[in-house]
Amino acid sequence: MKKLLIASALTATMALPMTALAADYIIDTKGAHASIDFKVSHLGYSYIQGRFNKFEGTFSYDAKNVEASKVTIDVDTTSLDSNHAERDKHLKGKKYINASKFSTAKFVSTKVTKNADGSLAINGDMTFYGVTKPVIVNANLIGEGNDPWGNYRAGLEGTLRLELADFGMPVKGTSTYADLDIILEGIRK
Repeated sequence: MKKLLIASALTATMALPMTALAADYIIDTKGAHASIDFKVSHLGYSYIQGRFNKFEGTFSYDAKNVEASKVTIDVDTTSLDSNHAERDKHLKGKKYINASKFSTAKFVSTKVTKNADGSLAINGDMTFYGVTKPVIVNANLIGEGNDPWGNYRAGLEGTLRLELADFGMPVKGTSTYADLDIILEGIRK
């Protein structure tokens, strides 16, 4: 009876349409091979640049079936770092990102498509400042392959402009947007 059940399961599995399965990756933040950097206008005269030092996530990618790809990233907003401690307190405070109340930002993809030029459009839901809105990350595959330590890696880069008012963040007298540059290098599970 057990052999009959196994044979039936194998037969049923083989009858399913064959589709490529995207490979799953853990974003390599421990090796500092990933980054989320930001740039905001400073009074219209210059830019403040910085990064988020703590984040984690996963992604799935298969060049033969890009539509099966997925990305999930959780960002610790209390880890904002603009290389200036006093400014960081100010930016993390209630007037700006209010990191004590909204300590996590999150991106979860909902759809990935390959553009005619080979780039990727990663549609997803971005939660920032306690509000979730749909956004599109413009992305590219950097590369993939074996590393010297016996792992398989893939890397993606992407850009995103967050219109801060869309997330309910006060923008009076400040930049109305934040540009994000995202580098994700992942180790295949």
